[in-house]
Amino acid sequence: MKFTLSWLKDHLETEAPLAAIADKLTALGLEVDGIDDKAAMRPFTIARVISAERHPDADKLQVLMVDAGPAVNGGKPLQIVCGAPNARAGLVGVLGLPGTYVPGLDTTLGVGKIRGVESNGMMCSERELELSDEHNGIIDLPADAPVGAAFADYANLADPVIEIGLTPNRPDATGVHGIARDLAAAGLGTLKTPAVSAIPAAAPCPVSVTLDFPEGASLCRGFALRKVTGVTNGKSPDWMQKRLIAIGLRPISALVDITNYLTFDCGRPLHVFDARKVAGNLVVRSARAGEEILALDGKTYALAPGMCVIADDKGVESIAGIMGGEASGCDETTTEVLIESALWEPLNIARTGRALGIITDARYRFERGVDPDFMQPGLDRATQLVLEICGGTASEATVIAPPARATPTIRLPFTEVERLTGLASSADEQVGLLRRLGFAVTTDDAGADVVAPSWRPDIEGSADLVEEVMRLKGVDLIEPQPLARLGAVSRRILTTAQIRDKASRRALAARGMVETVTYSFIAEAPAKAFGGGSAALRLANPISADLSDMRPSLLPSLIAAATRNAARGHPDVALFEVSHVYASPEPEGQRRVAAGIRRGTAGSAGAGRSWNGHAEPVGVFDAKADALAALEAAGAPVANLQIERGASDWYHPGRSGRIKLGPKVVLAEFGEFHPRALKTLDAAGAFAGFEVFLGEIPEPKKKATRTKPVLSLSSFQPVRRDFAFVVDAGTEAQKIVRAAEGADRKLVSEVRVFDLFTGPSLGEGKLSVAIEVTLRPSEGTLTEEELEAVSARIVAQVAKATGGVLRG
Repeated sequence: MKFTLSWLKDHLETEAPLAAIADKLTALGLEVDGIDDKAAMRPFTIARVISAERHPDADKLQVLMVDAGPAVNGGKPLQIVCGAPNARAGLVGVLGLPGTYVPGLDTTLGVGKIRGVESNGMMCSERELELSDEHNGIIDLPADAPVGAAFADYANLADPVIEIGLTPNRPDATGVHGIARDLAAAGLGTLKTPAVSAIPAAAPCPVSVTLDFPEGASLCRGFALRKVTGVTNGKSPDWMQKRLIAIGLRPISALVDITNYLTFDCGRPLHVFDARKVAGNLVVRSARAGEEILALDGKTYALAPGMCVIADDKGVESIAGIMGGEASGCDETTTEVLIESALWEPLNIARTGRALGIITDARYRFERGVDPDFMQPGLDRATQLVLEICGGTASEATVIAPPARATPTIRLPFTEVERLTGLASSADEQVGLLRRLGFAVTTDDAGADVVAPSWRPDIEGSADLVEEVMRLKGVDLIEPQPLARLGAVSRRILTTAQIRDKASRRALAARGMVETVTYSFIAEAPAKAFGGGSAALRLANPISADLSDMRPSLLPSLIAAATRNAARGHPDVALFEVSHVYASPEPEGQRRVAAGIRRGTAGSAGAGRSWNGHAEPVGVFDAKADALAALEAAGAPVANLQIERGASDWYHPGRSGRIKLGPKVVLAEFGEFHPRALKTLDAAGAFAGFEVFLGEIPEPKKKATRTKPVLSLSSFQPVRRDFAFVVDAGTEAQKIVRAAEGADRKLVSEVRVFDLFTGPSLGEGKLSVAIEVTLRPSEGTLTEEELEAVSARIVAQVAKATGGVLRG
């Protein structure tokens, strides 16, 4: 759940600073997962480049004259030296003045001379402001950006975004108003409840609503509908757009933005239909076998009986409580709308969402339970915003009221709080705290009879009331007590990092490697040879001269250990270690790495001499296989990995590579070692190694839980065909493999390289690469015509990707 500080203050009158609000939210059980506060952005201003001249003493530098507005330098232009390739006269960018701290460079600007020319600050790139990784040029703003204005205000960075993690039992906190209610009850301000004024109605709603469910199977508890005519569906107001953008939502149109805004503002999801696209009246019913809907996300979903839908005379128009349909969606031509506010059965929403694999903000709230008493006020609030922003005339509301809400009375003995929590709390204090949360409380000498408000469906017993008192009074006041020792572990206790460590260790050990534990310190020379050796990582009081620097890599220690083993008669060793390496003294400079080396003939199949032939020395492909095995065990998406030539300087330039996820994220490096690096370590022989950066492996994406389909295995015989392509000698075999795989994703199940050939018959600079393609049909035995067709597609795809031709 995300919201901005200004959004919160719409509902909470408070002078508390951001840090105090964050601390109190966490203390209340609404744990703050993160705060995006671009406080460092506030000193940066918008400036226009008046002129850009070549630096007299540097080809790649320019001397800019910059207009920073009337408040800077008396309105006179500033001289700034800039090396950005896109710097030019007329560019509007972001200026950092002397004295400004630049977070991306971790430095404070000053007035200085660059190649003899004075520079008064700098024009900034996105990476220097930590807005993105882009650093190929300075920020280029639209020409109408206000010169002299604060960049943070212009880019909407001045309003901090708070993100909290919600437990499933707090549906009341899925809206900003509910969060403000908790903070106000905790004494951090005064709750402001926006008034919902009566909606002037021109006429009855012309569209009726019917709930059509078998007896005892109601999937909809209540339904409210109102028609608004004469609306103009343009852009939503800037304030609304900025708030939606801040929490990660894309503004679409005023009508859609209003429903999204209210979903987060008061935890009340709604839906808006284009009334002209609705045929007849609405029926809320269970889906019928064979029905499907093209939803607003552009996907078609097959519906099943038991799923609740909203339908008209044409068919299904919305998956109730989850997502609307494309057919009745609003667009820029919409002038008449039906606003729907309903109360859905939470279990049915959860079941339908899982079966269809749909996660939406509406589903998230409905399956937890929304406030039943806010169904019609939510409709009125939405109508109010539509009339204010889009104009129009509203009809009366058609309301099918939900059944009367059960209001059980819960008995809370005043002694229960101290008995369960150890916190001493007077009767008056307990009553006051509960009433501030909206509970109805009547008391006697021994305790209180409490009725929970409509927005708290999670309150079921006296222990829940004790928890409410405890979190408002202060969980931190509870004296810690040791837990009773359990006989067994009943749940997962390892973190993701610990699981990755364990999995990578097991995978490397299974490949015949031996785990080692080495010092975190190495000598200065090896540290410099492997990317370290800076003064910041030098120990002030080392235990020996050979352990003077924090290690930048695990490889020097592993190579040294293998060399010591070789000196003692064990030349063929395979070692690995999983530990930390250090790029800087700060916590951010630490990386968790799984690294390993192989020496001599210590391949994965075994080491040493054999009666059936001489064992080959280890090489780059042994290291590559080890790295891939560790990555796969640690949970990296191996199917999406890219392998490119070249690695860090301590690897052999022609026998090394990187394993990447996308163009920027490097997950591993592998290869044989550069002779210069081995000489620094006084090591000799065949060496190959790898480093897997465990911390760079992305967290698994949260995916919608889907009902598993029936297992279906092909009963048809696979077909294998060989192809030999003549390509340029520098062509990567991986390109050929990927091209062949993409020729037919349904049929091609495996592509394997099995032969390489060079010779005068191919021509100068040519190489023959032979691949075996396995075709696995699923619907029927392939005919000769089908085989020829897929073969032709494979040849065409390889030719397109590499320029290769079939070998004659």
